[in-house]
Amino acid sequence: MIVIKPYFIIESDINGEEILKHIEKVGRVCYKSEDKITGDSHADFVRKIIKNGHEAVIEHYSITVKVVCDRGVSHEIVRHRLASYAQESTRYCNYSKDKFSNQITYIEPCFWDTTTPEGKEKYEIWKSVMEFTEQKYMELLRAGATPQEARTILPNSLKTELVMTMNLREWRHFFKLRTSSAAHPQIREIAIPLLNKFKELIPVIFDDIVY
Repeated sequence: MIVIKPYFIIESDINGEEILKHIEKVGRVCYKSEDKITGDSHADFVRKIIKNGHEAVIEHYSITVKVVCDRGVSHEIVRHRLASYAQESTRYCNYSKDKFSNQITYIEPCFWDTTTPEGKEKYEIWKSVMEFTEQKYMELLRAGATPQEARTILPNSLKTELVMTMNLREWRHFFKLRTSSAAHPQIREIAIPLLNKFKELIPVIFDDIVY
């Protein structure tokens, strides 16, 4: 059994200034104000269209990210319908094979403080269930079950890789929902650092989203 923390990889090559210039070029068609494009007009233009709620314009640029999370979090992510997804398939992935180190990988829960007796007890209960599940999954495969049959006992804590592509407007929607204090702690564990990275790489677009 392997236990890891969730993480993300931004698959798209991102040049924040070029993204803003692209959006300005598209957006000015609406107003036929292409003649007002200058070397530094893009940031103010994009800032104004977002402030005015004209976010359809930022749909003209998309970003792809690979998220490594648990299956429960992935179920929440794919509810964002204005996106494209490719996900690790438990029907075809046989975790008894060498490329998976002959083990099941789980995502470590983030809600228990294991420095306290209460938190340590909860973690140990979780860990024992994951170890038992791995054992029984492997037994099913040895008994002749196919991966798609054996997967019926795999838990939400199972690690999955999910590649997601969204336009910038949907990314804004994603971050507003998934960085909120009302969101599940494990999806915030991904969404908050990803939002911070987007803010670092892309000027203006995400500056108004706070958590």
